Amino acid sequence: MSALEHFLIAQAVVFTLVLARVSGLVATAPIFGSQEIPLSVRALLAVMLTCLVMPLQSPPATAPMAALPDYLLGLAGELLIGLVLGLGIKILLVAMQLADQLISQLSGLSLADVFQPNLGTNVSVFAQFLLSVALAVFVVLGGHRMVMAALLDTFAALPPGAAPAPAAVVEVMTTLLAQSFALGIRTAAPAMTALLLATLVLGLISRTLPQINIIAVGFGVNTLVALGALLLSLGAVAWTFQEQIEPVLDLLQAALMRGGA
Repeated sequence: MSALEHFLIAQAVVFTLVLARVSGLVATAPIFGSQEIPLSVRALLAVMLTCLVMPLQSPPATAPMAALPDYLLGLAGELLIGLVLGLGIKILLVAMQLADQLISQLSGLSLADVFQPNLGTNVSVFAQFLLSVALAVFVVLGGHRMVMAALLDTFAALPPGAAPAPAAVVEVMTTLLAQSFALGIRTAAPAMTALLLATLVLGLISRTLPQINIIAVGFGVNTLVALGALLLSLGAVAWTFQEQIEPVLDLLQAALMRGGA
């Protein structure tokens, strides 16, 4: 094999490895992985990002892999790195969905669903509202740029073909799920408190004035109370989500870099 052929094969191997990592991120990260964006556009974005990242790779990383199984394992490892980065941030959006479930069950709006392209599933109107706030905060804070910077940092610790430590990946995803659950509770707490108080008041009214159809009245009251509580706590929700973005990215990077150590 000539030196030119060896070089071209090495570059092709590295390109596909980098493309696998970038594709995993683009497929799952908020904004990038939204189903509102056509698949062809997301594929083109992954290829363009790969072309930008390729020149930054050091020459040792361009050595072709010895055998096909090694190459396939390398592709799987690269895809896993991208998926971990993307899903780690997306887990924060799942917290908004959890908050919605808690609020909707108390307010009676659990049946009013709309499709949410960033999660790829049906959610209630409250979840749509909370997710819109979270995505707006994510974009305003430059979360998309932070994710891209985190992706570039992973190439410094884990060059193409290097696999992350499975134990570290499992540990960080478990930690993020716990943090997401806590974030969902904190987000829903003001509205849940207001709804519980409204339910107590409606219960007292129904005992005092039994002729009132409390079910019909309660549905409208709970909806207004939930919406009012969300609007009043909007700043706190945005701040709570904001303070989670950077620590989550740091946690993901630390876990992946442990694999490259």
